[in-house]
Amino acid sequence: MMRRQDLLEHGQKLGLTNNVDQYDIAIVGGGMVGMALACALSSMPLTKQLNVAIIDSNPALGRVDGIKKGELPDPRVSAITPATISLFKDVGAWQYVQEHRHAIFENMQVWDYTGVGYTRYNARDLGKEILGCVVENKVLHSSLLSCLKDKDFCKTIYPSRLTSMDLMSRTTAKEMDGTSAGTTSYNRGSLAKLDLSDGNSIYAKLVVGADGGKSRVRELARIKTTGWNYSQNAVICTVEHTDENQCAWQRFLLSGPIALLPLGDKFSNIVWTMSPTEASDRKSMSEDNFVREVNRALDDGYGPRPQSSVLGNDEKFSWEVPPKVVKVVSERMMFPLSLMHANNYASNHVVLIGDAAHTVHPLAGQGVNLGYGDAIALSKIIADGIAVGSEIGEMDLVYMQLSLLKKFEAERKTANILMMAILDGFQKAYSIDLGPLNILRAAAFNAVQNIAPLKKNIVSYATGEQKWPLFS
Repeated sequence: MMRRQDLLEHGQKLGLTNNVDQYDIAIVGGGMVGMALACALSSMPLTKQLNVAIIDSNPALGRVDGIKKGELPDPRVSAITPATISLFKDVGAWQYVQEHRHAIFENMQVWDYTGVGYTRYNARDLGKEILGCVVENKVLHSSLLSCLKDKDFCKTIYPSRLTSMDLMSRTTAKEMDGTSAGTTSYNRGSLAKLDLSDGNSIYAKLVVGADGGKSRVRELARIKTTGWNYSQNAVICTVEHTDENQCAWQRFLLSGPIALLPLGDKFSNIVWTMSPTEASDRKSMSEDNFVREVNRALDDGYGPRPQSSVLGNDEKFSWEVPPKVVKVVSERMMFPLSLMHANNYASNHVVLIGDAAHTVHPLAGQGVNLGYGDAIALSKIIADGIAVGSEIGEMDLVYMQLSLLKKFEAERKTANILMMAILDGFQKAYSIDLGPLNILRAAAFNAVQNIAPLKKNIVSYATGEQKWPLFS
């Protein structure tokens, strides 16, 4: 069977209409995580010969004009870790990120509304080059698309949606292509059949669900989830300062954290968590009032500023007032927050990555980084399987622990659940205003500020350089 090459332009599937095609891997969801997986597969010797389909109705996958210079920043951004930056460099996408606005930050200040909880991170003091980089999601996505377009890689993009998914019981090439010369037989469960909204059907050995928190793949695979809503919404937007912001700031308020993340060119991104009622009010209030509320939340509103006399650490005290916001330059967007975790990441022919497998609270900006971790881990597991001659997509029901997909699940579940538990714990700890608990929280902050090995350990974990947030 001839393999089709290249991205399909302007929503047209060259030579695919009313045809049936077979692939090694079908990636459902061509967003940031799905495209990262495709780029990772295209970059490794053992996987770059695979035939891959990408299914996503997002028009951005068919555009070739890219991002226009001089555009105002989009409010949807990601704070990516050094580990994620390494992934982008390894697959060849980082060079495209560097062509657009992004902000590498070396400093981060975290404090709370009580005036006694405070810590500050400096990359150089901790033996790091950087702490992270804030990039618009559209820049990350466009960079991955540009990277994939440059690869000599067998990929076909279907600008469509997945409507149904079934395992083949038994079929022949005759049944697949409608001819009378079918001779190839496929055993039960050897392929998954995917029906698309445009009437096409494709077959794949492995289906990767990278289609977000409302994953159709997860639904069709009947994989159950565990989770809960936080009764909180996040308001996000892009703001402007008089001078460039070069630090990441986060203040924990009783209603939820507010973060001010640098974007470069005097722009920053606001991620403000609060109750749904407060979020609705702040989304609709006038710009002047919203700017005033943001500056209060990032300074001495809702509680006092940290004071060295209170913290008793004059030598290490370096708290700063964040730069004042002077203008909102994007729409204010609002979305509900929840925690969700798939009970299984893998079943026969199906594996979940990114938000299809887990969604977390945004207070530490770890969501997309966990997804990128899934993508690189899955690509390596697939490469390892090819190296030993394993069949992609097969789940051995008797020796499940030996399956490629279960190896991926075991690795990523542990890492993701640990991070989810930490973030959920932070969220719950700051949902209660109680004197003794406030003191304990402040003590934890100050311990991080004053115990250098502990601070370095936490940063190594948060930036993806270390697997466990504990001393080894």
